[in-house]
Amino acid sequence: MTIHKFAFPTTIHFGPGARKLVVENLKATGCKRPLLITDKGLADLPVLGEFRSFLSGLAVEVFSGVQGNPVASQVKAGADAYRKHGADAVIGFGGGAALDVAKAVALMAVHPGDVLEYAWDHPQVRPIANLLPHFVALPTTAGTGSEVGRSSVISEDDTHVKRILFSPELLAKAVFADPELTLGLPANITAATGMDALTHNIESYLSPAYHPLCDGIALEGVRIAVRALPLVFKEPRNLQARGDMLMASMMGAIAFQKDLGAVHSCAHALSTVADLHHGLANGIMIDHVMRFNRPAAEAKMAELARVARAPDLVSFLVQLKNDIGIPERLGVVGIKKDQIPRLVEIAIADICHQTNPRPCTRQDFENLFAAAL
Repeated sequence: MTIHKFAFPTTIHFGPGARKLVVENLKATGCKRPLLITDKGLADLPVLGEFRSFLSGLAVEVFSGVQGNPVASQVKAGADAYRKHGADAVIGFGGGAALDVAKAVALMAVHPGDVLEYAWDHPQVRPIANLLPHFVALPTTAGTGSEVGRSSVISEDDTHVKRILFSPELLAKAVFADPELTLGLPANITAATGMDALTHNIESYLSPAYHPLCDGIALEGVRIAVRALPLVFKEPRNLQARGDMLMASMMGAIAFQKDLGAVHSCAHALSTVADLHHGLANGIMIDHVMRFNRPAAEAKMAELARVARAPDLVSFLVQLKNDIGIPERLGVVGIKKDQIPRLVEIAIADICHQTNPRPCTRQDFENLFAAAL
């Protein structure tokens, strides 16, 4: 495979070996002391050590304090590490959590206050007034597409309620999308992150917001993902399929500037209440929400089924989940009936369902969680 370079609007270096180009990007911009932000799971793995070997000539410090669904205290610790190192750039290396924290650290390295004061829904939201440090992103999963996104999802430490930072200023200056970095993903993470990417594309396409550019990207993202995901699950070393999923992930993240839907509101609630992996939560809920959406989105769902080469979108999703080991029911991952009221409370307050093709009431969310239980 060849490394391709394009901008949308972020400059993206895509292909095997793209990670080796980071050093010349940093040196060309005058950066000498990057802070490399990653998660605890990657910190001691050979893949990180190998990547660091490509950064010769730079004074690299590693911050590996990211774990689970990222919270504000992780951002603060990362910003403290940035200042202590005297850093002049941020490298995000990992899955969606590490990349979201890396964006937020770049923000807080040059801004005062608490990171959640920059969330879009804060009652006295602070402006992003200063130029952020040079930030580059290297995804090691194919799911969130955070590397090309202009948002960062950070949770409150005490309640675990997710808050969203949203600004074009958060976009990476360059993305190095190297499918070789995803070859070591375990099967369960491959499946969960893959369902996240597919959900982004499906919900973006179904959103009633007007954005034909995103519609085209989302449909192609679905077409790529539905063929690559079962293949990469069965053949984890298939580099072409890994690259296809990495591309579908980025396409979903670009498309969802059109906004998402009720699957994500459910998933955000599940992550808040039970710390459930975001992609797994999307994967469990997607067919249940699509059944609910069908009366309001028949034509678009038929088009998605056509792209998936399936007679029906919901039955296709059920079969796909079965093929890649995504549970059909929430009970399998430990969700209890007595948690439904709290799940409903968080889901109804979440902004994503405001662009669901079918409006969702509290009762609708209660029914959705009960049906999935």
